[in-house]
Amino acid sequence: MNKSKIVLLVLIAVLVTVFFAFDLQHYLTLESLKSQQTAIADYRQAHPLLAIALYAALYVAVTGLSLPGAAILTLAGGAVFGVLWGTLIVSFASTIGATLAFLAARFLLRDWVKSRFSARLQSIDEGVSRDGAFYLFTLRLVPVFPFFTINLAMGLTPIKTKTFYWVSQIGMLAGTVVYVNAGTQLAKIDSLSGILSPALIGSFALLGLFPLLAKKMLEFIKQRKVYARWIKPARFDNNLVVIGAGAGGLVSSYIAAAVKAKVTLIEKHKMGGDCLNTGCVPSKALIRSAKFLSHIKRAKEFGIEKAEVNFDFAAVMERVQDIIKTVEPHDSIERYTELGVDVIQGTANIVSPWEVEVTTVEGVKTIATRSIVIAAGARPFIPPIPGIEQIDYLTSDTVWNLRELPKRLLVLGGGPIGSELTQSFARLGSQVTQVEKAPRLLVREDSDVSAVVMARFEQEGIDVRVNHTAKEFVVENGEKILVAEFQGQAVRIPFDQVLIAVGRAANITGYGVDELEIAVSERNTLDTNAFQQTNYPNIFAVGDVAGPYQFTHTAAHQAWYAAVNALFGHFKKFRTDYSVIPWSTFTDPEVARVGLNEQDAQAQGIAYEVSTYGIDDLDRAIADSEAHGFVKVLTVPGKDKILGVTIVGEHAGDLLAEFVLAMKYGIGLNKILGTIHIYPTMAEANKYVAGVWKRAHTPHALLEWVGRYHAWRRNA
Repeated sequence: MNKSKIVLLVLIAVLVTVFFAFDLQHYLTLESLKSQQTAIADYRQAHPLLAIALYAALYVAVTGLSLPGAAILTLAGGAVFGVLWGTLIVSFASTIGATLAFLAARFLLRDWVKSRFSARLQSIDEGVSRDGAFYLFTLRLVPVFPFFTINLAMGLTPIKTKTFYWVSQIGMLAGTVVYVNAGTQLAKIDSLSGILSPALIGSFALLGLFPLLAKKMLEFIKQRKVYARWIKPARFDNNLVVIGAGAGGLVSSYIAAAVKAKVTLIEKHKMGGDCLNTGCVPSKALIRSAKFLSHIKRAKEFGIEKAEVNFDFAAVMERVQDIIKTVEPHDSIERYTELGVDVIQGTANIVSPWEVEVTTVEGVKTIATRSIVIAAGARPFIPPIPGIEQIDYLTSDTVWNLRELPKRLLVLGGGPIGSELTQSFARLGSQVTQVEKAPRLLVREDSDVSAVVMARFEQEGIDVRVNHTAKEFVVENGEKILVAEFQGQAVRIPFDQVLIAVGRAANITGYGVDELEIAVSERNTLDTNAFQQTNYPNIFAVGDVAGPYQFTHTAAHQAWYAAVNALFGHFKKFRTDYSVIPWSTFTDPEVARVGLNEQDAQAQGIAYEVSTYGIDDLDRAIADSEAHGFVKVLTVPGKDKILGVTIVGEHAGDLLAEFVLAMKYGIGLNKILGTIHIYPTMAEANKYVAGVWKRAHTPHALLEWVGRYHAWRRNA
């Protein structure tokens, strides 16, 4: 805690102590006010401005310090200053005092609370950022909720100070008028409870519904506005139309069919989307072949004196296609038709919020539907580097067409896709140069993770060029060259073929987004709310086209919420849960993560402890000659609650599943430590890292007494 916080805390503590030590609350009672009413009124007559200033200052102090007595002071305002002036003074003084309490709570407690309860606060903060004024207004209108608790609680949220002030002033006005007016009849009041009768409290409660009703009304008006230029069909052919048959589209349509909704799935290219055809499946097939070759090169590590292999690169790439064909039936038209989905191969165009026009080889037809789910995916992003149009570049979409191994391959990009393909092609025999403008590969991961991966790449002969910014492609005497900037100097990197892997761009054009004016986010994805809705409440978006994560499993995860909200949202809507999102990069060693890593925790100001277990110490890893990597777990300080896990090593993505389950259901490291893990397996690493945490939290003082007890037992 810094010096200014300590000073403020001491000051508040001293003032509160003085208030109670000198029994000052005795003066803020109904009996005391009645007995002093005449004297106070006389003072006000003699010194009107000074009386207002002293009264306002006292009111601000009491509310700012959250002391008891605000209700009595409000009555005094009516008794001494009348309804008009009493209401005016109390309204401003109470709001200023409440704002001071709000600011004190934020200054003293916000960082501490955020560090300890970050996961729980995330959803609260999102709700307050979005609807905080409505929440506060509702609470202020209902005097059942003590105002001082509202002041302190709101200080722990991200609501803006000016919003807190004006909403509080307006929201407390009704209660202020009631109390000030009651104060004008002070002689008739026997107790504070008599001021607020059950009927009046009920009236305030009903009044508290006003902001909620106002919010619903605003939503209704916004909907009417967004739909104003469209004519809604009298009837609908479908309950749901899904655009795109990748992971998000397949899951959305599957769920709709499972609950007996009429659903049409439209795909203009190939069923299964990028994941099946150009992403997850082909890349993992290639990685597997490349890893086999790497094991041949490591033959001596396995006690084999010599091992040789002959292979045809074209055959390896044909195997990739065979793998795709083997998996295809899982995502096929036939399978989804059997499930009850009407699958159409054609081009979709949203022509109104309830109508989708489909162009097929047979012609054009329009489907009227209650709701639409957009799962249009993404495509490789091509940076506007001068000269790139001269280069026949590859992307993660087109690299699978290769049948001749590039002798010199340049990979532009150090993220997951670029790194996976870099290592695979290097193991297949290409001379690979990987260029990344950041200081390290895999910048979303911690620096120690990047260091392990980069060390392996360099060990395998990959030329890793970090801190290199691509400036221009040139062709000189038939040779292709990338001109990059490194430490202010121009560096020339010759190559035969280049793979562009610098990210993916959402597909937000070509199917009616512009024409309907569907909102687009700052990330250039379709802008969705917590329920996967676009600015048209009946049009939803999932997967890469919506973000924020570009993973197959998150697209499927979002699809469940989109489908359920689209079909049943008029009864209840469900917010998409992003609390536990895992992912893996399938380099060798693999990198897998769920939750926070150290750089994210530091950026968010979240306190944490680190427990790390080196997999080089694991029996199974040693037996497999894969003794490298680590398991790193971030926990709440002093507790076994898991904030995040990073695993680097063999089968890291598989090992992570135990921690994903633990985080999802609140299982701590103590219970993982107490769970039997088969020996010898890689999964024991999860138990051992829990043991690292346990040893770091050994109760040494207690063990010393236990040691003395055993010594006594030996001599007894």
